[in-house]
Amino acid sequence: MTVYFENNSYKYETEAVMKLFCPLEGFEFVFDGKCDEAGDHVLVSVTDKLTVSARLGGKTGHMEEPLCDESERELALCRMLYRVMSEITGVSPEWGCLTGIRPVKKVNALINEGCSQDEVYERLHEKYFISRRKSDLSYLTAVTQTPMLKSLDPKSFSLYIGIPFCPTRCSYCSFVSHSIRSRGATVLIPQYVEMLCREITELGEMLKGKNTYCDTIYIGGGTPTSLSAEQIEKIMKTAEKSIDISHIREYTVEAGRADSITEDKLIAIRDNGATRISINPQTMQDSVLRAIGRQHTAAKFEECFNLARRLGFDNINTDTIAGLPTDTYEGFKDTIDRLIALAPESITVHTLTVKRSAELFKSAESFREGYLTDDSVSRMVNYAFDALTENGLMPYYLYRQKNTVGNLENVGYARAGKESLYNIYIMEEAQNILACGASGSTKLIDHSTGKITRFFNYKYPYEYISRYDKMMGYKPELEKFLAQL
Repeated sequence: MTVYFENNSYKYETEAVMKLFCPLEGFEFVFDGKCDEAGDHVLVSVTDKLTVSARLGGKTGHMEEPLCDESERELALCRMLYRVMSEITGVSPEWGCLTGIRPVKKVNALINEGCSQDEVYERLHEKYFISRRKSDLSYLTAVTQTPMLKSLDPKSFSLYIGIPFCPTRCSYCSFVSHSIRSRGATVLIPQYVEMLCREITELGEMLKGKNTYCDTIYIGGGTPTSLSAEQIEKIMKTAEKSIDISHIREYTVEAGRADSITEDKLIAIRDNGATRISINPQTMQDSVLRAIGRQHTAAKFEECFNLARRLGFDNINTDTIAGLPTDTYEGFKDTIDRLIALAPESITVHTLTVKRSAELFKSAESFREGYLTDDSVSRMVNYAFDALTENGLMPYYLYRQKNTVGNLENVGYARAGKESLYNIYIMEEAQNILACGASGSTKLIDHSTGKITRFFNYKYPYEYISRYDKMMGYKPELEKFLAQL
């Protein structure tokens, strides 16, 4: 589909709005050519007025508005494009034309301005066309996380440790992860663990004498339990030895998939200080697990969950995904009901996102068919919200991604007092994040100006190991930042 721009270059937001109505569609962008009105196209024009016109599947739409101030034009054109595409398709996505990944930040900003709940809802709808249900979700999330945001010391930091390995790669996965069954993994993993421990140790040296302290630790992936119990213990002991963790309020390890969890690994995680783990079934439907390439059953997940309980873990999260291939509304409903019966402290409900790096993208045509008219995935996430809140699990963090089925969202639900501080702080961009390991992203926040500086480790384990010294080139700038706290 071709998108034409006349006297403007608002490509990023225009494409984001178009993705709401044409998921996984490829776009050609033309900035200096004449619009071909015969084929499917969009025209975004700025002259003595604002104009948006579109043609899709033989249907057309057109809208004009008076020229507004330049600072307001991009949003105005996106609103117009949303309305034109809604008219053509007959569908109005519930998040409206809001394309940002952190909608709760906008709610928090309105609350801080002194807006009442009704005023927040009114502003969200007027500006972005957000539905009442999504406003409810955003507002309740903001209210739930407020005490945790107020408890944050701006001089603190969270430590992220990345383990980019998995037992196998799920069909929907777009994360950087290396299968432990691949050729060379038996050599690569020990090398990676050694280099990771080196980075943690060097970070600890850098932190000595600085006016900051570790508030939370999050070991994620990949699947950290792809490593052996001894390797997990080595990493956790290195963190404890190198960095003062006596003040941490939360220590999370993603135990991950049931086909990688063993008793000795859980014991190593427990005995080395973790206070929170995540065991992730994604679905309780065995046929769906097979369809996405998971090498375990729902029964195996329950076995691992119950084992963790017997070993004393009293803060367990479980992840699910709405919209997985072959799943149905009834199947997803059964998954949520069975997880509620297990009584985990938190349940995270993701919506399937199909990215180009995922194997599932190759069969993405199935997601185009009926995308705009099939509301089954929306019904799934709505059921999860209703069922979980009725059972005492409140939404506490929320984010969105591009190419998410149904333009929906990812939400963490938790019982009171069991919300993940790390998840809140990283989503609201409220705390410094110091990251170690492949794909790690260090995030430094200047609280006086709001400026965020990011440093990225190499994504792939081979690069991380072989180019480690070059990668560490940003460390002097990190040390300078820490010295100024």
